[in-house]
Amino acid sequence: MVGGAGAFGARLVAGLAATTDLPVIVAGRDLARAEAVARTVPEGRGRAVRLDAARVGASELRAIGAGIVVDAAGPFQGGAPVLARAAIEAGLPYLDLADGRDFVAAFPALDAAARAKGVVALTGASSTPALSNAALDALTEGWRAVETVRVAIVPGNRAPRGLSVMRAILSYAGQPVRVLRAGAWQSRPGWGLLSRITVPGLGRRFASLCETPDLDILPARFPALRTALFRAGLELPALHLGLSLASLPVRWRLLPSLVPFARPFLAMAGGLDRFGSDRGGMSVEALGRDAAGRPTRAVWSLVAEAGDGPYVPTLPTLAAIRRLTDPSAAPIPPGARPCTGVLPLAAIEAEMARLAIRTRRDTDHPAPLFERALGAGFAGMPEAVRALHGSVGDGAFRGRAEVLRGRGAAVALVAGLFRLPPAMADGPIRVTMEPDPEAGEECWTRSFPGRRFSSRMRLAGPGGRGRVREWFGPFAMDLAVSAHPAGLDMAVTGWRLGPLPLPRALRPTTQASERVDAQGRFRFDVALFLPFVGLLVHYRGWLIRNDAREEETP
Repeated sequence: MVGGAGAFGARLVAGLAATTDLPVIVAGRDLARAEAVARTVPEGRGRAVRLDAARVGASELRAIGAGIVVDAAGPFQGGAPVLARAAIEAGLPYLDLADGRDFVAAFPALDAAARAKGVVALTGASSTPALSNAALDALTEGWRAVETVRVAIVPGNRAPRGLSVMRAILSYAGQPVRVLRAGAWQSRPGWGLLSRITVPGLGRRFASLCETPDLDILPARFPALRTALFRAGLELPALHLGLSLASLPVRWRLLPSLVPFARPFLAMAGGLDRFGSDRGGMSVEALGRDAAGRPTRAVWSLVAEAGDGPYVPTLPTLAAIRRLTDPSAAPIPPGARPCTGVLPLAAIEAEMARLAIRTRRDTDHPAPLFERALGAGFAGMPEAVRALHGSVGDGAFRGRAEVLRGRGAAVALVAGLFRLPPAMADGPIRVTMEPDPEAGEECWTRSFPGRRFSSRMRLAGPGGRGRVREWFGPFAMDLAVSAHPAGLDMAVTGWRLGPLPLPRALRPTTQASERVDAQGRFRFDVALFLPFVGLLVHYRGWLIRNDAREEETP
């Protein structure tokens, strides 16, 4: 095992020593550290060798008597699969704990060589993509469609951090990360998309966009997927938000990367080790439609206690080694590929038995926002209207629209403040909905040529029957919604700034309707008026579901 003396490698050695009788070769550039770890393997089954994974050849692997080659060294970001090539040439099975998106994406280039040698070579036998995909497969077995997947890893603050882990995080902090959101490939800054997530049994923590192989693998495995997000979080808000601030010079292109600052960051984080806890967690959330076609939300979550969180990335590799060395197990087909669809979740969870790690699954069938607001009336609307409002996973629609704008300085000021679209006779429009069943709200984004504006919707007040509150930044409008066989109507009944109601006499008024045209398309017609000013904006047009993934234009 190369990197067997590192933060994860040493834990993988401990797992092999505790649960198997296999001999273990601990390899690395620092022979003294490798020897110290090798001595922890009982009954003389451990030995150490000096080996540089960046320069190793097939002859060296044969010479040390390796049976399975494991790369736990890292960081894998920007690295080349030198050790994997050597293992394949030597005819030896290969596994690694790679979480580098570029490394895993390029790995199948070794597939032809691995097949020719009859060798199994698996990359990413770690938390991502092996464990995340195994959990997702278990959650969504038999589903008709998987529409949204959100994965998060939030370690405890007292979890040990190695220099390679710090370099891996800093390699993407502030850098552009390509991510699929609401049916469009977007570029978002690494450690951006800040949110608060809940891991059952652990509570709420900050989490931000993390560049991992799942961002490519999930969209490739699930054709109907509209959103694939992977976030990571630091337990202490000061550290998490501090890294967000530190990444700004990279976002603004004032610095090429934060990697050169890895040692100072590691020292700073180490100085705060006494704060926080040794409790970490992971969650995999799937939104879509189950075998019966019902809107469904399913969550697999993990909580690690007593500092056992750093063992989690090693467990898929441990399960894979167990399968490769078990004569009674079904053989893994030869070839070089990511470690997905190879290990069932139960096999990985079985490796947790000796550790303070527990998992759980939660499944529910949350009603979409407008179904909750409209009650029985929702089912009476036309199918095209229900389709637009009826998903708990992210959705995307495209069509054409006409936009009229009022005149005057007041109209220009308000339109600029809320980024309302400019006037156009006929142009393309794209509308996306990103429901958050946990928060009970939906984020709507309307994209016009050169302009997009977003809002958040949730039920207005307790119960919220017949009323929806739509937030535009700090301002909100209360909307009365009514359903009928022809479609849906909405009207403003009040407005507020934050929690404070604003004078009803000054509230905007609206004429908003949703219908179906002769071609069966969803039609919208929304006009917004300001007191004493008149028309603010009036946009109308049609939409159809957009099943094709797009490249978002800046």
